[in-house]
Amino acid sequence: MNLPAAPAPLKGISSMATRLVLAELLRDYLQATGVSMHMESVGGVDAARRVASGEPFDVVILASDAIDRLIAAGQLAPGSRADLVRSEVAVAVKAGSALPDLSTEGAVRNAVLAAFRIGYSTGPSGTALLQLFKRWGIDGAVQERLVQARAGVSVASLLASGEVDLGFQQLSELLEVPVVQVVGCLPEPMAIVTTFSAAWPCNPTPASQEAVRGLLAFLQSDEADAVKRRHGMLPV
Repeated sequence: MNLPAAPAPLKGISSMATRLVLAELLRDYLQATGVSMHMESVGGVDAARRVASGEPFDVVILASDAIDRLIAAGQLAPGSRADLVRSEVAVAVKAGSALPDLSTEGAVRNAVLAAFRIGYSTGPSGTALLQLFKRWGIDGAVQERLVQARAGVSVASLLASGEVDLGFQQLSELLEVPVVQVVGCLPEPMAIVTTFSAAWPCNPTPASQEAVRGLLAFLQSDEADAVKRRHGMLPV
């Protein structure tokens, strides 16, 4: 008896911030549909560069501003952007360290000024953090103490190694690191929230586009909300 061929695995690329939540959701989708995906998670800057260079992917999941730039440049299909999750920037220290006060904007500013080394990430959240320091008028005072994690390297690893003593990164990338203590997310009105979105290439095959549409519908569904929250992210 000839059995129908299994659908070919989809190929995707995403930023590190969505690595864990996507891993769980893609397992759930495989169990429900039989559609599998090889999702490579790398630094967002590196992922955008690879897409811009023409490397083929069935779906790309990055910060929404990076997706918009790739669409505008003709590397991803116009109208294909699908918002998936919102992710807050959190503050963390090495486990066992004193916890800084994050109750007010002034308290966070004081914690930054008191830190010996301050870790932050590449991408939109890191850019927003530097803009915040500039708005506070402390950018010059902390410049020599800033340590930007290299693309694909987590701020959590900088905290774990002792390279920094105060770290700012997407909550999802800090939650499941045993040697790191998450103090909390940045309070209003200084909260930094990034929307992560998906899009597909300009000339997908009909089979690939249909499969990606089905996957994105699942990732945007209410069924996925509990998994998103468990990994420190918010439904859109």
